Order: sequence, then structure tokens, then C-alpha cells
Amino acid sequence: MPTSPIPRRLALIAAACALAAPAVCAAELARWFTTSDGVRLRYLEAGSGRMVVFVPGWCMPARIFEPQIEVLSRRWRVVSLDPRGQGQSEVPRGGYEPTRRGQDIRDLLAHLGGGRVVLAGWSLGVLDALSYVDMAGDGRLAGLVLIDNSVGEGTPPPARTRPSTFFTNLRQRRDQTVRGFVRAMYRTPQDEAYLDEISRQAQRMPVEASIRLLSYPRPREFWRDSLYAVRRPVYYAVTPRLRNQAELVAQRHPQPTVEVFDGAGHALFVDEAARFNASMEDFLARKAAWA
Repeated sequence: MPTSPIPRRLALIAAACALAAPAVCAAELARWFTTSDGVRLRYLEAGSGRMVVFVPGWCMPARIFEPQIEVLSRRWRVVSLDPRGQGQSEVPRGGYEPTRRGQDIRDLLAHLGGGRVVLAGWSLGVLDALSYVDMAGDGRLAGLVLIDNSVGEGTPPPARTRPSTFFTNLRQRRDQTVRGFVRAMYRTPQDEAYLDEISRQAQRMPVEASIRLLSYPRPREFWRDSLYAVRRPVYYAVTPRLRNQAELVAQRHPQPTVEVFDGAGHALFVDEAARFNASMEDFLARKAAWA
């Protein structure tokens, strides 16, 4: 299981990504589609060619993946979704549960057109991606990328905070709680304007809807079984609290790539963007089952 420092081949890819001229990066466009239950959702798109689709975490906007959109779109068609109630998407009254969120991904892939895709979910987006797999199978997938959330393997990871306490804080002092949550996602310094925007966007949906997103009615085994139903290549990128689960996925999945980002926070693809992008380039170019 690769850990830091980056293997030489990936380090060379990372260096090439960092030195590439910005002019070769395709322009990012905001686009819209309507789900099968009539909700208007937005996504960001850049680049051309084979496609990778990113799904962000709890209450986060599509723009959280800007480090990936900028770099990966030089070679790939990159799409990043604003899930319902998040980013600039419509904020409906319902649909904040895994079956509907998985269907939203299915609707997005149908809208984007044919061909296989690499589906990449982060945090809550891991569960949404696995919900999609449970209902649709892996027929559209060239690969599955799961970023820093439990997949139901082994022993449950230690909770960062008691859910009941977090929910109470959301109801009583939402702005303060969300801003603290956002800051805690990073181990590297972030611009204050950036943190402020992410925090404000993370409060668009009703607070009770945001709590429902953290209360998915599924046992841990559901996520594990959904993952192992995927026979395409899987890349599981985690922080140290999920190391044990990564080791088990490496042992039990038939086509695994696992990586532990020891020095990164929950938003590891921002904290260690060059390393993560290099790993994604390698996964997309050498491991994904496009044919």
C-alpha cells in the first residue's frame, strides 16, 4: 500500500502537472440538468475525452474540486456535481437520503451521455456513489474512486464528535458550527475568503435536511457489500483514521489501489493536491477499465 513519500513514477506525474501551462486547461463551464423527480441541479465541466465525475461531501459545493478540475481537465473530461441543496443547485424540500441521491447520480450520468466513467466520491459522496452502485451496478463504471469515508469494513473508525452533540450545535448555532467544521477539513493554511465562501455555501439547505444527510438509514454492511459488488478497479484514498479499512480493501477487492495521506486533513485532495492528482492521473491512465 503506497504511502508518502510518493513513488518516483507518481512524483514525475505530479511534477508534470504542476509545470503544465495554465493555457492548456480547458475553460470551466457551469451547466444544468433536471433530475427524474424534477429538481434542477448544476455541475461544473471542463476538458474533453474520457470522463471522471466528482461528487462532493456533506453540504459542500462542486468547486471544492477546483484543484482537480484545473489539472485533470488538461487530459480528461472532468465533471463536478453540486448535489441537491448544495452549491448552486436547487434546494428542494426532500430527497436528502441515499436512494434519491444515488438516483441523482444516475440521472447525471444519463444526461452526460454514453461511455464508461470514473466516478469519484468524497466523504458523504462516497456513500452517494455506493448508493448509485447499489441501484445501477457497475456497467457504466470504468473505475470507482472513494475518498476518505468509511466503507463499512473492519472496526468502525473513532467518531470525530458525538453525532447528537453536532446536531444540537447545528440547530442552535449553525454558522459557528459549520465554519468550525470547514476549517477542520484542512491541515494546510487556506485563504480566509475561500473558507468564508465554502462555509456560506454549506448552509444553503435547511438545517434539518443537512442533519438527514448525516443520518442515512443503512447498516455498515450495506456500504461494504456495495463496494465489493463493483468488479471494476477501485482507488481508495484515506487519512490515517481509515488506514485499517484501506488495508482490508487492498486485501479483499480484486482490483484495488489504496493510499494513505498521513499529512493531510479530510479534504486531502486540497491539502495534497499534487500528490492526489498524480494518483488520479495514474489511475485514469493505467488502471481504469475503459474498454
